[in-house]
Amino acid sequence: MTQITRASFTFHDFALVSGDVLPEVTIAYVTRGSLLPDGRNAILVTHGYTSGPGMIEPGVASSEGAWSSLVGPGAPIDTNRYYVVCSNMLGSSYGSTNAASIDPRTGRPYGSTFPIITVADIVRAQRRLLEHLGVTHLRAVVGPSYGGFQAFQWGVTFPDFMDGIVPVVTSPLPPQSDRIAGLMKWFDTDPNWNNGDYYDRGGVHATMTRLRIDTLTRYGLADSLAERFPDPAARAAEIQRIASGWADGFDANSLFILGRAMATFDVARDFAKIRVPVLYVLSTTDALFPPTLAPGVIAGLRAAGVDADYFELDSQHGHLASGADAAKWAPALAAFIRKLESA
Repeated sequence: MTQITRASFTFHDFALVSGDVLPEVTIAYVTRGSLLPDGRNAILVTHGYTSGPGMIEPGVASSEGAWSSLVGPGAPIDTNRYYVVCSNMLGSSYGSTNAASIDPRTGRPYGSTFPIITVADIVRAQRRLLEHLGVTHLRAVVGPSYGGFQAFQWGVTFPDFMDGIVPVVTSPLPPQSDRIAGLMKWFDTDPNWNNGDYYDRGGVHATMTRLRIDTLTRYGLADSLAERFPDPAARAAEIQRIASGWADGFDANSLFILGRAMATFDVARDFAKIRVPVLYVLSTTDALFPPTLAPGVIAGLRAAGVDADYFELDSQHGHLASGADAAKWAPALAAFIRKLESA
């Protein structure tokens, strides 16, 4: 078993794209493997909208990841050879600075005053973490869903810092739906919500649980659980259990912080800035990012001079396919990393 580290890194006076400055930023992270003295044998794995850095740990389930079979000794992301970092996003939960964090200027949680951030801010904070860890260059940035947004953004913001990117079940553009308006339909009716300033009002756990049940159902979790829970009532109870557990650890304001960042995300206009090969992976049954996106994305990348390949993951697991059917695309990922090594 390769070494696993769970830690956090704090830095100060982080200037955001908006011009605001966060006086203090903490980024939680998980690493596996060992970094070579030159700092160049690293791979960054980027997590989804509501998951966290534990997605690369063995035995840790994640509705949007569960990548432990893709990351490990002898796996496509081989921890015998690579130092693998999974950084919790700025604005997310699970240990990074977000709205529940104390604003050092007021001594109170940020709540509704947390500044607007962008996906570019998220990857810039990750770059600060990598520099702290001694990483001087990445073999690849690989991630599903919102992690795919980050992979694309890395290719645009830091085009020379990695050898390749692998955006999975994702898009270079945000979903067409209005994420914030959709969220407000859930929280406006919660008497504790108070526009996000709910930390001294009893929290919003019940609303978060209902929202998560809806999300997991749309992601296709019921189908993924059918083999283990053939009885529909047992399956519904398991989804309820998973949703409630998630609501215990995820801050509702993070949905809004990352949702607003998602709304302004668009790297399609900047494809020409990408200088490294791209492996783009979609799931045949993903309703969020359907495979009909692939022709336009690949054509756009290639027209911009990007070396872009596409892999379609034949799966019944919808948006959860990258983890649930990891074995089906693991060979493509391993081949892509070998290609980067030989370049």
